[in-house]
Amino acid sequence: MPPRSPSEPPSEQPPAPPPEDPPAPAAQLHAALLERGQTVAVAESLTAGLFCATLADVPGASATLRGGAVVYATDLKTALAGVPAELLAANGPVSPQTAAALAAGIRVMCSADWGVGLTGVAGPDPVDGHDPGRVYVGVAGPGQVLVWQLDLTGDRAEVRRQSVVRAMQALLESLGGGPSTGNAAP
Repeated sequence: MPPRSPSEPPSEQPPAPPPEDPPAPAAQLHAALLERGQTVAVAESLTAGLFCATLADVPGASATLRGGAVVYATDLKTALAGVPAELLAANGPVSPQTAAALAAGIRVMCSADWGVGLTGVAGPDPVDGHDPGRVYVGVAGPGQVLVWQLDLTGDRAEVRRQSVVRAMQALLESLGGGPSTGNAAP
């Protein structure tokens, strides 16, 4: 577009691209929670809010998404998601125990039916002996806390994106409506 003087009326803007549909797992998760009249809250470390943002892209998400916390810093895992400091000291921020505690803690903090906890290493460098792509997903719900260990590939953005998709699939599986995403362990 050629420049214009401030006294000229603004030129017509090109049409905006059509909005992208939310990823299928987000829409499926929303529908499954809505059907059950249930809600979810998420404590996100390596995904830094991407799970909540992805689910919020689904129209009507306010009926199923209670909220979440970005707990990127280790101390915030305790302050915002209720992870015991002793557990973090013993197991570190990237561990199955931390993922389980994040899920259980955020579920309580946000008064949700389900809690999801995501922690791991997006890369490019290892953290505390964990290679990039090592991710733990915790899911806490009525009478259960499960953890999936994932070993993902790709750059930081891809590891984070895959983590969100796999966490949504894990919650769908826990609801009884989705495929297995990894090795679940109580």
